[in-house]
Amino acid sequence: MKIAVVGSGAIGGLLGSLLMQSGEEVTFVDVWEEHVRTMQTSGLTVVGPNGDQVHSVRATTAVTDAGTPDLIVFAVKTYDNEVAARDCLKIVGPDTVVLTVQNGVGNIETIGGILGFHRMIAGTCAFGSTLVEPGRIKPTPTGSLSFGELDGRTTPRLTKIADVFVRAGVETHVCSNVDSLIWTKLMANVGINALAAITKLTNGELLEYPETLSLQAAAVAEGAAVAKAKGISFLAEDILEYVRGVARATHGNKASMLQDVERGVRTEVLAINGAIVAEGRKLGVPTPVNETLTGLVLTLEKKGNGKLRR
Repeated sequence: MKIAVVGSGAIGGLLGSLLMQSGEEVTFVDVWEEHVRTMQTSGLTVVGPNGDQVHSVRATTAVTDAGTPDLIVFAVKTYDNEVAARDCLKIVGPDTVVLTVQNGVGNIETIGGILGFHRMIAGTCAFGSTLVEPGRIKPTPTGSLSFGELDGRTTPRLTKIADVFVRAGVETHVCSNVDSLIWTKLMANVGINALAAITKLTNGELLEYPETLSLQAAAVAEGAAVAKAKGISFLAEDILEYVRGVARATHGNKASMLQDVERGVRTEVLAINGAIVAEGRKLGVPTPVNETLTGLVLTLEKKGNGKLRR
């Protein structure tokens, strides 16, 4: 399968490397010139428990170098969705499928509104990965992908794409309720990411302090109230316990939002805690804790503005 990974950072780089190793034709696309240049000259380095693996990859800053792909794995940061989707208009063919497993909500609406909802398959990624430096990523040893058609059908193209990831060694789940899948994952991000970015604690360390436990519970409760008002159910019976289970399972991980703050780049807080605030306003659901967390993370972004890469 001919695949373009658009946004080849921590997660895009990981998924692309796994697909490439299984024999798929993969082009890594990213706007960060230093990252792309390093991949072109020195390969993509994947840090693992048994040592580093260096992969020779096809990397570019120009999406047109990918030709017309069968599949676009959309892995840019949420705030880059519109620009990246418009760029992808240059390469989509009549049968090109677009898969998003990004954090937060609103990705389907933005990408599908530009590239066409008929192209979209959406879901979540349970891998953790860190972009250590240009051309070098450090993923967690295990993880999984879950995705499905927007209308819940099991289509031939969905099965084909799932099989591609299975052949690449990725634990893959086909889901019939994309909204529930995305909102369940959203709650984990709501309860972990902003708190980690503000406190600089790892995911598991958030569970070690009564103050962060209380804030986490309040943020998740607000998110659950918004989801209920929208008529969205979760895939977990106890959503707070699900969030804390994710934190325990990834105890030593630095949340992606904390990594962004430390690197001085924009975060995805507006698509996570900020999305709870925005939806709460529309539905008349109060979200004061998420509003506070969003404001604090945005303040940290402004503080680190001098280090912003773009």
